[in-house]
Amino acid sequence: MKTEISITQVRADAEASFKSGEFLCAEAVVHSIRQNIAPNMPKELISAASGFPIGVGRSQCMCGTVSAGVLCLGYFFGRDFPTTITDPYSQKTIVLSFELQESFKTKHGALCCHIHTKDMDMKSNEYVEKCSVFVGDMAAKTAEIVARELGLKVAA
Repeated sequence: MKTEISITQVRADAEASFKSGEFLCAEAVVHSIRQNIAPNMPKELISAASGFPIGVGRSQCMCGTVSAGVLCLGYFFGRDFPTTITDPYSQKTIVLSFELQESFKTKHGALCCHIHTKDMDMKSNEYVEKCSVFVGDMAAKTAEIVARELGLKVAA
């Protein structure tokens, strides 16, 4: 894991890989977190995010970028062993995930894709530009939370 990160770079890389069509929204968030913070993160987590775009499997419910951020937070702070619901790892991840989704909701008004992209063509510039903001915001907020919680230095 890197000890110093640039949140600006996390945002820029996520947005660029989405806008280029290289990755879908959720995949772009995970890819950027992996590339800029945790190069040893299993690349399979990018694959794990492949079902989140367009509000989870095109259901247009919770924005895939939020789901991807939660996936990343689980990677860094979650548990991989059975315990109880009161386990501190579970509780920390739940609290951090709530913070992440609240930041999206506060900034954009709703978590639902169908509200933000109603009647938009996924191939249109309007759609790409709108969703790239969500991609950048969630990649950056996820990076901010990870840096804060792990004590990583944030480059100016």
